[in-house]
Amino acid sequence: MRALKRVAGLLMLSASAITVTAGAATPSGHYPVKPIRLIVPFAAGGPMDIMSRAIGEKMTASWGQQVVVDNRSGAGGRIGVEVAARSAPDGHTLLTGHIGTHAVNPSLYPKLEYDPVRDFAPISLIATLPLGLFVHQSVNARTVVELLAVARQQPGRINFATASSGGPTHMAAEMLKSMASIQITHIPYKGNAAALNAVVAGESQMMFSNLLTGTPHVRSGRLRLLAISSGKRSPQAPDLPTVAEAGVTGYDFTPWYGMLSPAGTPAPIIARLHHEIVRIVESAEMKSRFISQGVDLITSSPGDFAALIRSEIPKWRKIVKDTGASVG
Repeated sequence: MRALKRVAGLLMLSASAITVTAGAATPSGHYPVKPIRLIVPFAAGGPMDIMSRAIGEKMTASWGQQVVVDNRSGAGGRIGVEVAARSAPDGHTLLTGHIGTHAVNPSLYPKLEYDPVRDFAPISLIATLPLGLFVHQSVNARTVVELLAVARQQPGRINFATASSGGPTHMAAEMLKSMASIQITHIPYKGNAAALNAVVAGESQMMFSNLLTGTPHVRSGRLRLLAISSGKRSPQAPDLPTVAEAGVTGYDFTPWYGMLSPAGTPAPIIARLHHEIVRIVESAEMKSRFISQGVDLITSSPGDFAALIRSEIPKWRKIVKDTGASVG
């Protein structure tokens, strides 16, 4: 009898060891096991922050683990991205990145403390967000052509505000400078709200900003909206011409946003994250929530997102070189 008990005990220990080993081999089966930190490398209240919080709320409800948004703003997104790159690759730290942090910064900052390709495992794109070209009412321009004429008459006298150096609001204007051969002066601010307020106050004369935050100032008569940055018109403003239609042939700037994890995150966890993020982003509730804000929610495979990042880096290297864009 004692011998049988010893055998049974050994069998139970063996079964337990097999379970632990299997669990270690397939970490996604026990994921997530604690709250998830979602790093947003820009200030609260901007488009990236709003989208991240909406996705985080849905993940919390679905998985039963809190998704905590951690705003680590500063240095064109570098601070938050560096924190994410150094985090444990276990799926409990995620990052929302965009065209600035993962395509532009490698050319804009000569000593970048992270590699946008080597240090991250892309999960999925989540959105694109075209920008409106807004000008202060004091600017003698009601069309893009008239704005370009003013800029050429007074080189360097028009200031353009941006939410940060290297971000979409900055690079949209740098692309305009490059393609239209004009000289305008970059004035970076700490966040989209601060930059837009500067244009409303007349401290800066123009800005590329999202339609949601800029349009109310157009209705009040303090700003004019001249064009949309994307290659096609926005469903939210179908009468608004694109910059290309309005006089700068070939102009097309459509910023993208996506979710990433630190490099080395196990493939089963990436797969589970991808499935969950795609489910949330493609839901009718999310699309109806964000379409009125000018946001086009989209998804991609991890491989396609990685390929996009790799293809965008040399494109922006050329634009930064041609325009002399800087972080000053």
